[in-house]
Amino acid sequence: MTPFFRLVAFTGMLVLVSAKCSLENNTLVLGPIPSPVDNELSEEKIALGRKLFFDKRLSRDNSISCSSCHNPNKAFTDGLKKSQGVDGRETMRNAPTLLNAAYLPRVMFDGELKTLEMQVTVPIQEHAEMDQDVKSLLLELRDIPEYVEAAKHIFNREFDPWVLSRSIAAFQRSLISQNSPFDRFWKGDKYAISKESRAGYKLFSEKLYCTQCHPAPHFTTYQVANNGLYLDYGLDNGRHRVTLNEADKGMFKIPSLRNIMLTAPYMHDGSLMRIEDVLAHYKRGGAGHTNQSEQVKPFSLSVRESQELRAFFESLTDTSYMVLFRK
Repeated sequence: MTPFFRLVAFTGMLVLVSAKCSLENNTLVLGPIPSPVDNELSEEKIALGRKLFFDKRLSRDNSISCSSCHNPNKAFTDGLKKSQGVDGRETMRNAPTLLNAAYLPRVMFDGELKTLEMQVTVPIQEHAEMDQDVKSLLLELRDIPEYVEAAKHIFNREFDPWVLSRSIAAFQRSLISQNSPFDRFWKGDKYAISKESRAGYKLFSEKLYCTQCHPAPHFTTYQVANNGLYLDYGLDNGRHRVTLNEADKGMFKIPSLRNIMLTAPYMHDGSLMRIEDVLAHYKRGGAGHTNQSEQVKPFSLSVRESQELRAFFESLTDTSYMVLFRK
């Protein structure tokens, strides 16, 4: 391997070793990092995926990369209501975080794709996102010696869609964030979070029953649900776009609340800018859509309770992964 690729691979090794050490020390509260039998994690695969993830050549006009919408500095989101693709085109939805994506049983807000590998080429080809022709992309990437060498070394094949999708998916699985104050509290350190945060979690779980959709420690059931955001969802009806089943109108994958204070704006369309706006939506009991979940019911909070709930949300913040992305 070239010195350049050895350097990049070293970063992949750091990620993988860190994850393995966490497993050995029983510190990953979400459990072992899943990976499919046809794409087991390796330091070199992660390193190749990382390089591709930040490569703007994946877009038609070489203007954006995967990291444009999933920025490490913003918990792998972009801070926009809806992401922007090539030529400033607005995408349909808000960019979700990729942290802990390894645990997703299904990918995309529709819950339509079964693996991260299947997801990789979707934004690359999507008109409003990277708008890239995969055949043209492969020709371009095959002119890059480091990529050709890596494909041969890691996969024993030419640089092709398999190499592209498996390596980027491997990198995504390495993005682990499970060292928040709440995680340490969950593992038994009762002093890891404040008294106010503990009161907020008690409110969250025992008064508001938010854990029916956001149970610890994943803080999601990974299911789809209609949270009553709208009476009429317009052109984006969620899972209905895939199934055409009326019962799926307004159904979107329930996001994890991990790092929620870093991933604003919220909802599938980024329509709620602050955590207070999210709470206001749920306090109203939703808009009353036909398919709205029965779990979404009106409630009230005192000023103190609102502060406690916010303190709990803040305890879900973990930026320890950023050590791997600081220059």
